[in-house]
Amino acid sequence: MIIIKTQNEIASMRRGGKILSMIMSEIGKMIASGVNTQELDKLAERLVFDNGGTPAFKGYGDKSNPYPATICASINNEIVHAIPSVEKIIKEGDLVKIDIGMEFEGMITDMARTFSVGAMSPEAHKIMNVTREALNQGIAKIKTGAKLSEYSIAVESYARSNGFSVIRDLVGHGVGKILHEDPVVPNYHWSAKDIILKEGMTLALEPMINVGTYKIKLGADGWTYLTQDDKLSAHFEDTIVVKKGGCEILTR
Repeated sequence: MIIIKTQNEIASMRRGGKILSMIMSEIGKMIASGVNTQELDKLAERLVFDNGGTPAFKGYGDKSNPYPATICASINNEIVHAIPSVEKIIKEGDLVKIDIGMEFEGMITDMARTFSVGAMSPEAHKIMNVTREALNQGIAKIKTGAKLSEYSIAVESYARSNGFSVIRDLVGHGVGKILHEDPVVPNYHWSAKDIILKEGMTLALEPMINVGTYKIKLGADGWTYLTQDDKLSAHFEDTIVVKKGGCEILTR
């Protein structure tokens, strides 16, 4: 069931999204060669609590293997959900993907960014920029009365026109009262029944785009998704609220 948010709930998500965007900016400043991803996680968790929030990812999932951190910190061929570790040290040329969710005033916002570390290959530079722009192209289609597939087609078309593939087994989602709400938000054109966007819907839009095949594999930790061919992947995500004539991006 799709949950339409009240103005008060949207206001809480707006405040939370602004804080989350600030936290992401601070994480980005710390990303450098020689830094381990656990250091990034410690910074993120401290900033979340210092600003009155609660990590939305920590403890998420099956009780037998709950997610143990505040952020996901995925590097190069890791797509999403990689667990921060003192042993995972960032290197020159890496693509570092940070995904973070926060509960604030009872409402959750979710966002992700891809960061470059020093000099990087032309391929890495291109996929990072294309994924960022694919999200923007999709966001431009969001408004009251539009079809959700208009977003999906825009993202996929832009990625494919630049020679990249769109992951099909991982998608965006509704967000707000819980981390993953209806509807599912594919980043590719799908054949299921379409959804008409309504004012007050809140969505986490998140293109995940690969250099090579769209196919993926799950790592041994049960959380980390990687590209099947071990080529690069990039990820950008924003939480938005649907409005008449467009949408408001809550995490910028």
